[in-house]
Amino acid sequence: MEVMAAADLPGIVDDLADLLVDAVAGGASVGFLHPLEREAARKWWLGLESGLAEGRVLLWVARADDRVIGTVQLRLSGYENGPHRAELAKLLVHSEARGRGIGRSLLACAERGAAERGLTLLLLDTESDSPAEHLYRSAGWLEMGVVPGHALNPAGELRPTTFYRRHLSPPPPDPGSAEL
Repeated sequence: MEVMAAADLPGIVDDLADLLVDAVAGGASVGFLHPLEREAARKWWLGLESGLAEGRVLLWVARADDRVIGTVQLRLSGYENGPHRAELAKLLVHSEARGRGIGRSLLACAERGAAERGLTLLLLDTESDSPAEHLYRSAGWLEMGVVPGHALNPAGELRPTTFYRRHLSPPPPDPGSAEL
């Protein structure tokens, strides 16, 4: 797994575009409808360049045979009251490379990277009942709730979204649960 800088993006953008097109074609609900044109996918990835350069977005990739076969991002909070948190986004593994633990390795890499930067809370959302839910739950992510009709899947059907959290250090006590 490699962490990428803004300067690295032009050299891997074609692989990232192929990966995103493959994910959407396979039914992954990652913000795009099917069919996703390769040029639109390239443009989306290139749009991350300023976030990478400014350190607001962290990007890791997995490679095989000099080709990007997986990726994950952390999007750091830009709020003054949120320097401890980030959103995990776009955990993608190419359909030809699934079932080899690449997604789990990318997830662990992003969690380590977050902890190294002093982050203590990660958040994510995923389509309810998607294969990704098993990965997140088995990796210790906690479900916070489901929002019915939150997003369209790649086929254009309205689907529920499940929101998760992961504390990288013990969570603070819940004041509402203290015994009186």
